[in-house]
Amino acid sequence: MMLAEISELLEATPPEADRAAYAEAIIEDNVLGKQTAATRRLTNQRLGELYGLDPGVPLFRVLRRLWTADEPGRPLIALLCALARDPLLRATAPAVLQLPEGSELIRANLLNVIRETVGQRLNDSVLDKVARNTASSWSQSGHLEGRVRKVRQRVDPTPGSLAAALWLGTAEGLAGEQLLECQWARVLDRTGAQLIPIVLQAKQLGLIHARIGGGVIEIDASRLDAIQLGS
Repeated sequence: MMLAEISELLEATPPEADRAAYAEAIIEDNVLGKQTAATRRLTNQRLGELYGLDPGVPLFRVLRRLWTADEPGRPLIALLCALARDPLLRATAPAVLQLPEGSELIRANLLNVIRETVGQRLNDSVLDKVARNTASSWSQSGHLEGRVRKVRQRVDPTPGSLAAALWLGTAEGLAGEQLLECQWARVLDRTGAQLIPIVLQAKQLGLIHARIGGGVIEIDASRLDAIQLGS
């Protein structure tokens, strides 16, 4: 997920920066403190793959808007963005999210999930690296804890992270209560009913529009990516 790198990069660049400005900050200005030019170029490539780093990409506009609005939610916001853009990371979601709290993530199970996704395209050493990286991503988001033994922890969703999940669900064509049960909302470790108070908090912050009452749930997160980055 590269949480430290995306955090430092967004701190060092203005909200209106374009893709070329992000690349310049990483490669030329070395704002991330990488030791070699090759590492800087690789970091630029990987961050671009995970997050877009381009205001022309709607999901990145959502990320950049919520980054400012909800600092405590940044790890979950970054994870949701990475999940949306990285199929291998997304494939490991059930292996992590379905673990009971306090249970250990078995490395062999994670490797099997990745193998089922990629087939014979990756050798064992590459698979091992992918497994390490994906486990690290789930640790950075707070879903796993521990250096050697990765133990499942319950995360605490924030208004910004929920807004990101609702926006992703809306982009899939979901609406109303469906949004509170979608794959993106499940990342937040809460059931639909438990998310209602956070929906109202997100509404109060102006991140989404919502109307809840009389058995009706209306949620509109579609305009989140239209908010000006400089605001």
